[in-house]
Amino acid sequence: MTARSTSVTNLQPLILVVEDEPAQAELLLYNLRKVNFRVNHAATGEEAMLLMAEEAPDLIILDWMLPELSGIEICRQIKSGRRWANIPIVMLTARSEETDRIRGLDTGADDYVVKPYSIKELLARVNAILRRTSSTTDDKLTYGDLVLDKEQHKVTRGGNHVRLGPTEFRLLATFMERPGRVWSRDQLLDRAWGRDIYVDTRTVDVHIGRLRKALRISDLPDPIRTVRGAGYSLDHNVS
Repeated sequence: MTARSTSVTNLQPLILVVEDEPAQAELLLYNLRKVNFRVNHAATGEEAMLLMAEEAPDLIILDWMLPELSGIEICRQIKSGRRWANIPIVMLTARSEETDRIRGLDTGADDYVVKPYSIKELLARVNAILRRTSSTTDDKLTYGDLVLDKEQHKVTRGGNHVRLGPTEFRLLATFMERPGRVWSRDQLLDRAWGRDIYVDTRTVDVHIGRLRKALRISDLPDPIRTVRGAGYSLDHNVS
C-alpha cells in the first residue's frame, strides 16, 4: 500500500487512485501531484477500502481491470453503502463498447474514461466533477413533496430521506430550479457535467433512470416526465 502524500495543504482535494499497473499508476500520481492534488494509491480493492477508512477521498479514479476484485465490483460496494456513496468515481477502462460504458454508469460511476486516454482530458474531467460537487450554496429548493438542500446536500420526499449520487443530485437541482421546464439532453449535460467535458447523451438517460428509481420511495409516482423528442421535465403534478 502506498503511503498518503503530505506534500500540500490538507485543504487540497484528496484523490484516491486505484490502479494495479505500476506505470499507469505512476503517471497518474505524478500528474495529479503536479497540479497540487493530494493523492493516495491502492493496487487492489482491499487496499482502497483500507485507505478510504483512514481518510475519505474527494474523488476516486478507479481502474476496471483489477486483481481479485474488479473495479466494477468495488464501485458497486462503494455506491451501495451509506458511508461513501456520495464520493464521485471516474472509471478507467480499455473497454470502449457502449454496453460496457452503460454497465459502468449503471453500477454508480460518475464518469468513464477509455484507455488510452489524454492526461489533460482526465484532469479536466476530475476538475469539472470536483467543481460541481463543491459548489453547494445556502439555497433550499422546494417543489411539492420534494425538498433539496444544497448546503447540506440532502434531499427528502414526503419527509423521507432520498439517497442520491452527486450527478443525480445536480440533475434534480436543475429540474427543481425550473419546474415544468423541458430540458434537452444537451442542456442537462451542460448543467450536470459542464460545458468543457464531452459525455455521450446516452449517459443522461442512465442517470435519469437512477434518479427516478431513487425518488420513487414508498411507491410514490414518478415525478420526472419524458417528453418524446425533446428531453425531460419535473412534472407539474408532483404532489
